[in-house]
This record gives sequence, C-alpha cells and structure tokens, in this order.
Amino acid sequence: MNDHIQPDGSEAYEGAHEHDHGSLGDAEFAEFMELAAEEGFDPEDVEGAIEAAGHGPLPVLAVVGRPNVGKSTLVNRIIGRREAVVEDKPGVTRDRVTYEAEWAGRRFKVVDTGGWEQDVLGIDASVAAQAEYAIEAADAVVFVVDAKVGATDTDEAVVRLLRKAGKPVVLCANKVDGQSGEADASYLWALGLGEPHPVSALHGRGTGDMLDQVLEALPEAPAQTFGTAVGGPRRVALIGRPNVGKSSLLNKVAGEERVVVNEIAGTTRDPVDELIELGGKTWKFVDTAGIRKRVHLQQGADYYASLRTAAAVEKAEVAVVLIDGSESISVQDQRIVTMAVEAGRALVLAYNKWDTLDEERRYYLEREIETELGQVAWAPRVNVSARTGRHMEKLVPAIEAALAGWETRVPTGRLNAFLGELVAAHPHPVRGGKQPRILFGTQAGTKPPRFVLFASGFIEAGYRRFIERRLREEFGFEGTPIHISVRVREKRGRKK
Repeated sequence: MNDHIQPDGSEAYEGAHEHDHGSLGDAEFAEFMELAAEEGFDPEDVEGAIEAAGHGPLPVLAVVGRPNVGKSTLVNRIIGRREAVVEDKPGVTRDRVTYEAEWAGRRFKVVDTGGWEQDVLGIDASVAAQAEYAIEAADAVVFVVDAKVGATDTDEAVVRLLRKAGKPVVLCANKVDGQSGEADASYLWALGLGEPHPVSALHGRGTGDMLDQVLEALPEAPAQTFGTAVGGPRRVALIGRPNVGKSSLLNKVAGEERVVVNEIAGTTRDPVDELIELGGKTWKFVDTAGIRKRVHLQQGADYYASLRTAAAVEKAEVAVVLIDGSESISVQDQRIVTMAVEAGRALVLAYNKWDTLDEERRYYLEREIETELGQVAWAPRVNVSARTGRHMEKLVPAIEAALAGWETRVPTGRLNAFLGELVAAHPHPVRGGKQPRILFGTQAGTKPPRFVLFASGFIEAGYRRFIERRLREEFGFEGTPIHISVRVREKRGRKK
C-alpha cells in the first residue's frame, strides 16, 4: 500500500490500463511508432506520452469541510507538492483554487476550499458557501472531518448540503495518527455518509486507501474524440470581476430581464444557467455576476468570487471574459483570464461600456491590452455595450470562432511536414555545444489542442513559445490555448 503520495504519481503508474492511440488511427499509429523506433524512442514512453496528453476533460474532485480540519494539508498530500496555503488566517485569500493530481495512473483536478474562515453571516454560512461553489463543479467530493473533535453542527450543515447535491462523497476522518485514533473515526459513521476513512494528511497515513476510494467515486476521464459534436447546447461561462456588467450583458443577450441587476457588486446570489437563442442556436449561459448577498462586505469576497468563477469555468466549454473598458485593466482581470486559460477553455474577451469611451481612453486601452493581455492576443475580441446592446451581434461569431479553434485537429503527417520545415528554417539555439532538435510530433487531443513533441534534447521555453506562435500562424487555433509537451529521447547505454 502506498500511503505516501509521490509528486509525479510514479509509484502507482505501473500496471495502468493499456494505452490508447490518442488522435491516431491504427495505420497512422503503426507508422508513427515505426518512426519513433527509428529515432531511438522507447515504444512504451511514446505511447505513455500520447495517452497522457490525449485525455478528454479531467474529472473534478472537491475537498470540503469546516476550517482547521486539515483540508489544505490533504490537498498538498493529494497533489504531491506543497502548493495550497496551510496556515490560513482570516482574510487571506488564494487566487488559484484548482490543482491537477494523479493517483494510480489516473489524473484528475482537485478544488480546494480552504481559506477564508469568518464573515458577518457566521462560520456556518461561510463554510456552506465555499462548499456549495466547489460541489457545483465537482464530479465527486472528499468531506474532511476532524476525527479528534468529532462531528460538529457545522459538519452536519455540510452533510445536508452534500445530500442535496447528490454527488458521490468520500468521508475523510483526518488527524488519525495511530491505532488509538481509529476508534474516534468510527464515530463518524453516524453522519450517514458511509465508511469514514481514517487518515493523517500530515503524515500520509491512510491516504492511499482513501484515494483508491476516490478513484472509485470519480468517473474516468472521457476518451478523446475528434470531430464529434457535443450533445446539447454549447456551454458559455460569462465571467469577470464583480460589477463589470455581466448580468446586464446576459439580460441584453436574452432580450429580457432574467437576472437581478444592481450597482452593488455581488448582487447575484446563486449561479443562473440560462438557455438563450442566439444566431439561430441555443446556448447555455452561466451567469457568474457576483457572489452571495452581503458577503461582498467582507475581505473574503475575492475568495468566494474566485471559487465561483472556477466552478463556472469547469462546467463551460468557452469563457467570455467581460472587462470594463472605462477602467484600467486590473490584476484581477488578468487573473480571471489566466484562470480560463489554465482550465483549457476556449476564450473570448469582451470589452464593455465601449460606447462611453472617448478617443483618449480608447488609445490608452489599446496600449493596456497590448501590454497586460498580450499573452492572449489569440483570443477573439468584441467591443460591446451591455447597456445599449451595441455590437451584441458580434458575440456569437466570436464564440463560434473560439470553439472552432478549440476543436481543431492537425493530421500527424501535415504536422510533421510543418515541424520539419520549421526546424530547418529556424533551428533551436546551440546550448553547451549541443543543438537539440524537434524530431517529430503528433496532436494527441483537442478541447484544447494538445501536442506531444519528441526531441533529441531539452527544448527551452522560449523555443516552445516560438513553436506555438508558428502553429497559430499556420493552422489558426483562434480563441484557444495550446498545450505543448516535449518528450526527450533518453540516452541509451552501450551494449556490452
């Protein structure tokens, strides 16, 4: 049993299920593997690289519970590195609440809800709000309870929320450091959530068994499909910082007052999923205009907003980020854009209040976009007015363009012809007397496009960015992030 989680998940990867071919058909795959063998790559390494990059959207695990039960310690244990803040203080917020993890050869996302502890509504409401936003996006939930303290009224409140949500739940009885603590854990059967799993997140005790149970609860990452239409309306997350005009935009798009609009940031109480006819199609818009009523009075509001945005983005296919054009682009705007990119969603940037901008403000806004959002210059842009409806007709074409880029696939033969010409014309810089080369590659997945490149040596980040830029110039990929992973050919020792 592996109670201590390795950062790379390598302990549990042996014996994982057979690799699939990612984006390659059988004949293409056989030809590709022959090329890999000629270049000296291990077949299992090549298959593993394609499979790792070729999954569909990863399942999401939410870690919930009241403060000080060890949620962030457990999250660090699950992801195999110290990244979540462990010593939370009231008012301390984290922007990144979603992490990627691996256990027993399976990858999944973890949503951490540690952090803000109190607000004017009391600790119970604070915990419930955090849990509610995280559960909304999750496929399964780990509910963490302090076994030494036992079940509290706050724990009972979270249990009621979990039952209402109907998601699979794994009960983690934390802070069980030895045999003597297992009796305390057994009392948690009374919560009615099934078997309590005794764990010491701090020391790793029992975490392997608990994660085995988590894998039972989580769905498999869907196999990658190409050119297959998604069933049902396409899902659009309308995101942005509070009071930027998201509810007004949704009402204008819908053609009626569907969402409460108020000048006070944080008016929207619950996520509102709206089916809206636009451009002859039905779209599902997720309105994330604000956070719970009155919570905005507290410093923890940014944390709740971050959780809600993460939940909406996880549920969506494309994120429309609304930015107030009348104000300078803020750090919060940049963080929200980064959240959508890191989640691998298609992206559209909508600049609101365009009708109110004079020539001077438009000039400075263009400069801000170049400097502050230059890294997402590939995202379609629309200049709109949620108040007047200006340029609303441009929103759907931008969303469709982003989704088309998100689903684009480049055939392996065409990709390798492109890579060959690129490397010949612009070789990697010589470093330490050596010049690494991109030997061949394949697109292992879409939504977003994911490429695996096989190289003779380490490829620098700057050269990877150059490859991404040229991929966009050659094949489009408008409105979508691109993931590029590189596998380096291992040196083989001489045979005796």
